[in-house]
Formats: sequence, structure tokens, C-alpha cells
Amino acid sequence: MTYRMVHVGLGGQGRTWLTEAIPPNVEAGRLEVVAAVDTDPERHELARTELGLSPDRCYTDLDTALTERDADFCSVVTPPAAHEPVVETALSYGLDILSEKPIADTLAGSVRIARAVEQAGAKMGLTMTHRFDQDKTTFRRAVEDASPVDYLTARFTGNVRERGHYSPYVHEMEDMLLLDGAVHHLDMLASLVDAPCERVYADTWVPDGADYRGDCTGLVTLTFADGTRAHYEGSYANATTLNGWGHEQFRAECADETVVLDNREVERFGRDDDRAGESAGRDDGEHVPPVERPTWTNAWLIEQFCDWLGGGEPMPTDVASTLRSMAIVFAAIESSETGEAVEVPTMLNEARAVAQVQ
Repeated sequence: MTYRMVHVGLGGQGRTWLTEAIPPNVEAGRLEVVAAVDTDPERHELARTELGLSPDRCYTDLDTALTERDADFCSVVTPPAAHEPVVETALSYGLDILSEKPIADTLAGSVRIARAVEQAGAKMGLTMTHRFDQDKTTFRRAVEDASPVDYLTARFTGNVRERGHYSPYVHEMEDMLLLDGAVHHLDMLASLVDAPCERVYADTWVPDGADYRGDCTGLVTLTFADGTRAHYEGSYANATTLNGWGHEQFRAECADETVVLDNREVERFGRDDDRAGESAGRDDGEHVPPVERPTWTNAWLIEQFCDWLGGGEPMPTDVASTLRSMAIVFAAIESSETGEAVEVPTMLNEARAVAQVQ
């Protein structure tokens, strides 16, 4: 079945959707873009050139677009602070929703969105893109073979201290490491554990010379209900880019195997008691061949969402599941502000209680 989509947001990541994520799904017959919406009319040209939309299908106002065009779902590829009103409008027209991360720019907003979707009986998925890249998928499957996991580590470090590498608004974000980068990395760590995250401790800061308003470097420790631990190191302001965007290092320590993802290569190191105490070299492990499939990241997530609309299983990053990842991120933000560990279930339950009375 072909689903009719209204695409909301043509700048930044919205441009990537137009050029990389949407076309494979249009070609496969999964979706048809019936309209594009952006408050800046100068961006409409991209929708016309990349998707072949006529000028009368490009709008500056979502309500007008949904009044004039029949659709099954709408995308939300706007800045996080604008997600909630877009979702509210889409739900008022009976649409399902596929949104960029995070759900919203606050935990309260994220809870309100999840609650509104549930009350409307709608489907909403989030494009937690990183988890569905080829190298991360290969790593996940290798870890599943080696389970159970004792502890996990992740490293994302880069020398992007100055402006010009990312959109200017990223440099002005509060808590930019946690909301821009770690929102993906912490979600990836949590997805590798078969238990909810219970406790988060985070320490974040802005190193000297880094041109960021919000903290761009930090260390985060996660404790899960089954006793699994995870540790995250993230920085946009190091002297050297060891594991930059898309080339992160993840390591899973299991009882009889260590699995490492580093710069998009996955290796597994089996337990070898004959070499106890000897350090293993990079080439001592067994190379894990990359998983192959037609599409990755957002293109694959759009495919998963369409399958869900067609009666398939909910996508792994449905709004209810992603809300738990958002709670981890906002718990890390609170921990970095207070200097104390934060109980994730308590924080999420308190946010839900507030949403109930609003």
C-alpha cells in the first residue's frame, strides 16, 4: 500500500529527508508526498526539485496543507521546540506521525506528546537514526550472540570546537551534548540491555576555547535494573577526533566475549585463558562482516513505519519506547545540574503525574 505523507520541515535535517530518506521509499511505492510545509518559502524550491512537487503543494502553514490535501501521516522534521504544536495539529486531522528525535525539547513536552498520541489512538514513531545505521546494526547482532552483557562503554569525541561544522543553533543550545549527540548514543546503549535504566549520573561542561553556549563535553554512567552498567564519554571539543559523528566506538563486555565497534568496524574477541593477562591487539579479534540490506538510517525507519501502518509490529522506536530513552537524557541533564545521581523511573513518573492534571 502507498501511504500519503505531508512532510513538515525543509531546513537542516529536513533537507536530508528530501534527498536521502524519502526517495527510496517513493521508488518502492511505500509513500507519496502530497505536500511539503516550511515557514520559509525560500526552502520550497528544494521540495519542488527533489520531490517534483508543484508550487501549489508547498505550504507555509500546516493547517492549510492538511485542509487542502488528504494524507495518512505527517513527518515532523522541525526544531525540537516546535514538535508539540505540529503533533497537535496532525492529531487533530486524524493523522499518524513520524518524527525526528527528540520527542520534544523537554521531558514534560515529551510526556504530553506521548499521552496525546495514546489518547488519539494514533501511531507515532521516532527516527532514532543512529541505532539503525549499518555498523550499529552489525554490532547489535554480534552483541546479541554474545549475551548476556556485563557492561557497555561508548565513546564519541571530536575536534569541532568552532562554528561552521553544525547548524548555528546547535552552538546556542542548552545541554547541547546531551540533546544533540548523546540523545542517540544513550538510546543505543539502552537498546542493548534487556532491562530499563534505573539510575543516571552525569558530569558535563564547556572546555576552554569551545564555542558552545551549552555543555559540549561530558561523562555519563547508567545503571540498569538487571545490574548491567554502561559508561558514555562524549565531546565536541577535544584536540583530536578519535570517534567522530557516525564513527563512534562501542564496546560490550560479556562473560566469554568482548565485542568492539570502532570507526565502523566490528570485531569480537573470544575468551582465551591461555593468554590471560596478555593485551590483545586490534587484529587479534575476529572481524564481523557488515550486515547487508537495501537501506539504512531514516530510509529504513520510514520503511518500518509504513510496515507498522500496514498492520505489522510497532517499530522499535515508537513514541512510548522512545519516551524511556528521553527520560534517560533528561535525567542526565538534571544530574549534571545537581551533581547527584537521578532515579529515572521516579523522574518519568513525576512527569507523567504532572501531565495527567494539565
